[in-house]
Amino acid sequence: MSAAQGRPPFPPFSEETARVKVKAAEDAWNTRDPERVAAAYTEDSQWRNREEFIRGRAEIKRFLERKWARELDYRLRKALWAVTDRRIAVRFQYEWHDATGRWFRSYGNELWEFEESGLMRRREASINDVAIRADERRFASATWLTDELPLR
Repeated sequence: MSAAQGRPPFPPFSEETARVKVKAAEDAWNTRDPERVAAAYTEDSQWRNREEFIRGRAEIKRFLERKWARELDYRLRKALWAVTDRRIAVRFQYEWHDATGRWFRSYGNELWEFEESGLMRRREASINDVAIRADERRFASATWLTDELPLR
């Protein structure tokens, strides 16, 4: 389905449809495909990601290209935090390493707002990185797909 046709599920969201939306976002981000991920956002979508302010699908795509060129072997888990009719709050963790091989776990919260088409028009992300040792990784084995996201 193209972004022009929309992206189900559509608002208003129930807890069940919000969980589907969160899982779809997690799956897309784990592909590390900027084109696929950017297609979930409106043409004029507005983002705040850490200290960056991003506007529009083309800028989102460029941001993601930079992100995944720097954050290597990225693996993400998202969990629904709260939902209203067209807004979803998510908490997440992801692990990655830099070009020198140093591993990090990034902890964050996102606020999402959607249009009737199911495309996201606003995303606000607050993210903190914590250096970890390779043997502290949570998302390294085949069992990394879990609903459990421990605080630490």
